[in-house]
Amino acid sequence: MRIPALLLLLTLALPLAAAEHTIAVVGLVHSHVWGHLGKMVKGQPARLVGVAETAPDLVAEAQKRGVPAELISADWKKMIDEKKPEIVWAFVENNRHLEIVQYCAPRKIHVMFEKPLSATYKEALAIQGLAAKHGIYVLSNYQMAWWPTNYAAQAIADSGQLGEVWRIRGIVGHGGPGGPTGLNKHFFDWLTDPVKNGGGAMVDFGCYNALWSLMYLGRPETVYAQVNKLRPEEFPKVEDNATIVLHYPKGVAVLEGSWDLPRSFQDLEVFGRKGSVYMTGQKVELRVGRGAAQDVMVKPLPAGEAEPIAYMIQCIETKTAPKGMTSIELNAGVVEIIEAAKESVRTGRAVALKK
Repeated sequence: MRIPALLLLLTLALPLAAAEHTIAVVGLVHSHVWGHLGKMVKGQPARLVGVAETAPDLVAEAQKRGVPAELISADWKKMIDEKKPEIVWAFVENNRHLEIVQYCAPRKIHVMFEKPLSATYKEALAIQGLAAKHGIYVLSNYQMAWWPTNYAAQAIADSGQLGEVWRIRGIVGHGGPGGPTGLNKHFFDWLTDPVKNGGGAMVDFGCYNALWSLMYLGRPETVYAQVNKLRPEEFPKVEDNATIVLHYPKGVAVLEGSWDLPRSFQDLEVFGRKGSVYMTGQKVELRVGRGAAQDVMVKPLPAGEAEPIAYMIQCIETKTAPKGMTSIELNAGVVEIIEAAKESVRTGRAVALKK
């Protein structure tokens, strides 16, 4: 039967239905999952097809938050092979990130992690290699990556209003990760493990600071670090306070990460010879010369760049790897800096990064 020419033209003119994007969650031991699971349950902006976890209390919590029992699996590899998700968001220990990519990459499944990219630099390079080999995207998620203030501050620095940027000071932290009670016991147990996390506060919050330093100043020449154990009874295996100093040919980054602060901080100040810009999640202040601080107007981010799943979908649809704060290149550099900082603590000396 022949299709009439007019009908055929009308059919071809109809817009193609948007492809459905699917996502699966591997692991629930990283407590950041609870801030994102609700959207996934609602299918926003990708349909949830599976959740893999073995801890009964975490499984019960997921079901309480709306995950159907039939979507929950104890075997994450089996779940991936059966559900065939387009994206996997793994909320697991940092030292398991490579294991996840090793399984997903050959299956052409894109992967998302909570920061940092990995527990060690060797693992970061392996993840980067697998992503390139198999043509997948790997996104490192930071809460601050979706703050419009971050991009407003960077735009000011890029505009030249500050002069050449030569110094940054970042302070990130809060009063600590709580204790090993309730659902938090899973998060606390691995976050305070030097192997599973890669360290303590230096890894937990140093990665934010290292990311800022790479954004504004690039890769440093040397890394020097000092740590404190102010609460050894709570954190016997890891540091709870860390200060990292990065040296550049024409600049310096002073980076503070702590579990010992009286309130939460994710504050950055960027200095040039002409002025400075101060940023938090809520505001951006510009100072030119010795003038008073001026509030900077901050524009909302486009919908496709305002939250992690939407951004990963945008990357997939445009066939463009995640850029900037969530990119694999920048986040491999973050782990390189943190690893050098740990070596500096061990030796008591500044560590030169290999050229």
